[in-house]
Amino acid sequence: MIFVEPITLTARGLSLVPLELNHEAGLRAAAVDGELWNLRITSVPSPDETRGYIDTALQAREDGHRMAFAVIEEASGEVLGSTSYHDILPAVKRVEIGYTWYAKRVQRTHVNTTCKLLLLAHAFDTLGCNVVGWRTDNFNYASQRAIERLGAKKDGVIRGNVLRRDGTIRDTVMYSLHKGEWPEVRAQLNYLLSRPGV
Repeated sequence: MIFVEPITLTARGLSLVPLELNHEAGLRAAAVDGELWNLRITSVPSPDETRGYIDTALQAREDGHRMAFAVIEEASGEVLGSTSYHDILPAVKRVEIGYTWYAKRVQRTHVNTTCKLLLLAHAFDTLGCNVVGWRTDNFNYASQRAIERLGAKKDGVIRGNVLRRDGTIRDTVMYSLHKGEWPEVRAQLNYLLSRPGV
């Protein structure tokens, strides 16, 4: 049995839908909002790389080590970005959350918090994960702050382990959240989402 099956997760007007080829145009439009592929510290595809990005994600799903989602605004059907479970390790019940990016217009809104709540709840409450992890570029300070706001703990830095899109070698900052920490993190995320204006 596959540890992470394709599933649609929904909350607060958003759906996380398993990424498919029919999301190509929407994903391209989301990336164009802010020209996100120009950020050297992200994995956002340029418009002409969108199909290859999806093909790679689908192959990784077939291989059992990544489950990519399109983030959909339910009211409009618009693709807002993408996020994934990756480095899926069934034997130790661990997944990581990453390959996450959103159109510029929805950054710093409820979208990221809602998506993380959905993914964490599914990982811990349905899949029975012991640990959920994150990794990010050592220069992606915004991502590090966002992960830390979730309540994840910094595990350390793996030095010189991944090539960036510009050919430079990055250090990777690793974070994790253990199942015993999940109830408090869930309460905090729900609190953040309940605040006026969120």
